[in-house]
Amino acid sequence: MTGTGSRSDANDFDRVAGLSGRAAALDPGVTASLELLRSNIDRPSAARVYDCILGGDHHFGIDREFAERQLEVMPDLRRAMISNRKFLGRAVGYAVKHGLRQFVDIGSGLPTIGNVHEVADRHAPGQCRVVYVDNEPVTHAHADLLLAGTADTRRHRAVHADYLDYDTLWRDVLATGVIDPTKPICLLMAAMLHFIAPEQQPEIAMDFYRRQLPPGSLLLISHGCDELDDPGIRQVVRNYTQTATTTAHLRTRAEITAFFGDFTFAEPGLVWTPEWGETIQDQWSGPPARSRYLAGVARKPDDVGE
Repeated sequence: MTGTGSRSDANDFDRVAGLSGRAAALDPGVTASLELLRSNIDRPSAARVYDCILGGDHHFGIDREFAERQLEVMPDLRRAMISNRKFLGRAVGYAVKHGLRQFVDIGSGLPTIGNVHEVADRHAPGQCRVVYVDNEPVTHAHADLLLAGTADTRRHRAVHADYLDYDTLWRDVLATGVIDPTKPICLLMAAMLHFIAPEQQPEIAMDFYRRQLPPGSLLLISHGCDELDDPGIRQVVRNYTQTATTTAHLRTRAEITAFFGDFTFAEPGLVWTPEWGETIQDQWSGPPARSRYLAGVARKPDDVGE
């Protein structure tokens, strides 16, 4: 394994952080993010591993090594993660088509390939606002760097907060001034809830978030699920728990459905990621359950209490 002090790691850091020729121009906040990023590259990060498997550039050697080991255990993991990312893109497009212009992405990880603000802006240029939220300090620092270089930071921001600390998280989201809490919001939790253990009672926080959303808002969730009794995915879950910066937990279809509460599912309901969307663009071959992610989008009806 490559040591964190090696020249290759330094090259990796420069490439990921985008330092070439502009370090002196960075403001103090971005410089602090860089130093945090530099000091935390000795363990694989779930967010950076995801970026690596998707084919992005924002990861280090330790993330690539971990990703390669998981692909040996579960060869179609890359295909599954790409399918999940394609679902996210289709669902963001669906939200924009149905009039939503505000997005809060909890557990966003890195703004990587096909990120929310790019997809939203493609459908409604200059109109959409996005707040990315992640609880890993390093991931938040990395998101700050990426948004500073690629996005309109008047409309797109990153917040460091924990899903389980829901009062603080929502307060910090609104404190950005990006989100109007009186207008419909698309709340995204894509491939995030399976990193929260059952004993942490994620349903309590989810109930809070659903109550904060105005009528007409959308809730988007994708979540790891094994209905094929596959030892490969179970080993990958164990590997994340033992090695990476977060634990992992699969849930049943019924448990995932419960996260949506009384919201009304958009068609076709809670389905495997290749099956979701008005126009299926996944070109998935084989059983959809091999995508390993169940996904759905649901709307808060006008008659659901605040």
